[in-house]
This record gives sequence, C-alpha cells and structure tokens, in this order.
Amino acid sequence: MTDYQPVRATDRLDRIWCRGTEFLGSELPIMCGAMTWVSDPRLVARMSNLGAFGVLAAGNMPPEMWADYIDETRTLTDRPFAGNCITIAPNYRAHLDILCGKKVGHIVFAGSIPRAQEVRQAKDSGAKVLCFASTRSIAKRMIDYGADALILEGSEAGGHIGHVSTMVLLQEILFHFDEVPVFVAGGIATGRMIAHLSLMGAAGAQMGTRFVMASECNVHDRFKDVFRRARSREAIATPQYSAKLPVVSVRALNNHAMSHFGDLQLELLEQLRGGGITKQEAQYKVEEYWIGSLRKAAVDGDIEHGSLMAGQSVGMLEKVQPLREILEEIVAEADQALADVERLLKS
Repeated sequence: MTDYQPVRATDRLDRIWCRGTEFLGSELPIMCGAMTWVSDPRLVARMSNLGAFGVLAAGNMPPEMWADYIDETRTLTDRPFAGNCITIAPNYRAHLDILCGKKVGHIVFAGSIPRAQEVRQAKDSGAKVLCFASTRSIAKRMIDYGADALILEGSEAGGHIGHVSTMVLLQEILFHFDEVPVFVAGGIATGRMIAHLSLMGAAGAQMGTRFVMASECNVHDRFKDVFRRARSREAIATPQYSAKLPVVSVRALNNHAMSHFGDLQLELLEQLRGGGITKQEAQYKVEEYWIGSLRKAAVDGDIEHGSLMAGQSVGMLEKVQPLREILEEIVAEADQALADVERLLKS
C-alpha cells in the first residue's frame, strides 16, 4: 500500500476544523463529493491518502462493479472514505447492501430522502451516516432517523441539485442544528470560503467541481478543458416541464445534451399520458439518461453530446493542478482568512 504524507491543517485551523476531522477521521474536513464516473477508486484513495476525505460514487453501476470499486479503493488506501448511494437509482438497494456487507465506515445517502429502515441498516453495519438536507424539515427528519451528520448542498452545485441557494440554507439549517456535524456544499472553490463557513458553524465542506481539475482526476482531457474555459453563468439548471414527471434538477454546462433533455421530458410525458409507461419507469429513464450522458462526456470525451455536470464555481477554475497542490492552496487560503479575521477583531 502506497504511503503518502498527508496535507495538514495549521494550529489555527485545527481549532475550528476539529469537529469535522474527528467525524471523518481525516486531517482536513474537506470532502470530495461523489461524482458518477469521476469519483473512482483512484481519486477517492488519493484524496484520503492526502489527508482529505474521498467519497466513492456508485451512480447506477452494476452491483458487482460497485463491490469491485470498494475493494479496489481499499487496496489503494487504508484511510477512511465513504460510499455514496443514490436512493433513486435502480440498483440502489443492492448498492446499500454491498456497502453494509463490506463495512464501509461512512455511508452517504443522496438523490432523495432515505427511509428510516435504510438509515438503520447503514448504522447497524457500523457506518457513520451522512444525509443531504435541502430544507429545515428534512434536516430534522434525517436527524430523527439517526443521521450522524448532514450535508447542505445549495443550488449552485453541479449535478443533481435542490432549489435553494447555499446562502439561504446556511441561515435556514446551519444556524439551527448543532446536534450533528453539518458539512456545506454548493458553489465552494476556495479555502477562504471554507474558513468563513467554519466560523459560521460548519464542520467542513464538500466540493466536486474544484476536484475535477485535479491531475489525478481520471476524466477526459476535453472535459477538463471545457471546465477551464467555462464561465459561472454557463453552468445552468434543467427545468421541470410538468408535475406529472417530477425530476431532480441537474446543473451542467449548456450543450446539446442539456437541450436534448428537454426533448426527452416531452417524450416521456407523452408516453405517460398514453399509459405506455409508469411514472417510476419514466423517472428511471431520466436517471439512465444522465448517468449515460455523463459517461459519454467524462470518460469518452464527447463534450457536445455528453453531460458536462458542473457547479457555478466552475468559473473560478483556471488550471489543472496536482491534488496535493490544490489541498495545500485551500489550507493556506483558509489560514490566511482566519489571520485576517483575527487582525480585524483586534483593530
């Protein structure tokens, strides 16, 4: 097993990051969000080996492939990492069973609200459970179900998103729940921002878009090049055409794949009206579309017809960097932000 020297926080940062690092078992309270076809064993293990926290993405991959992903990650790191399972994916139940059976130390429920018995199943396996919370009532319900930590993800994030911005979620949820650690995601790209979120009470942060630009991130070079050239306003969210087909909004860079998704919704709505498909089947078709089109872009490099899932922070990304360099920058920026706050308070 390869040994890496982890990136460490400063003494000043340790004082406000300790809750997050203790929960994750890492040197830094920085999570790499689970990105389907992106957060693979190589990137996840590298994140954890460098002192941050990797989250392995299941997407809707075949269960046997998911089991292999977990085993491969464990050959690359002996540090903690999480497994992410999407509650609306057709293979979700199998993914959860595999995570529990393999005793993965942290389990993240994503996509929608998990059932109480599913949270219990994860906890009974010995895992620490993290759940997303997009409203105050959902946050309370997840804590009541037994969630060990919450993730607030604002609509600025990439991939599947909610409807509320990070700024509002901070006030609605972060300021009102201190029973469990709360990690913040959505629109975050700098250590300075993480430091100020920590001062507000956040246990840490989750980022995805920033880590796509890591040298170790195994996406196609054309995918990274589009990110480097993109502006924040070009990362747009998909609309829902009808309540008859509820879809979770997806934020991605605008291209043919985004336009075609509108056509797909209209086709599925027509089939629903004609009775040729059930609502659940239609929602599965939507998820299959995004998972497949993301692979087309991230793996195959088809940047026009594949999905370019990206958060609005993409406009702040200028270059590809080694992951160690990214994490060191984040730590340096965060420490400088705290020093600036201390100086301001003393003036």
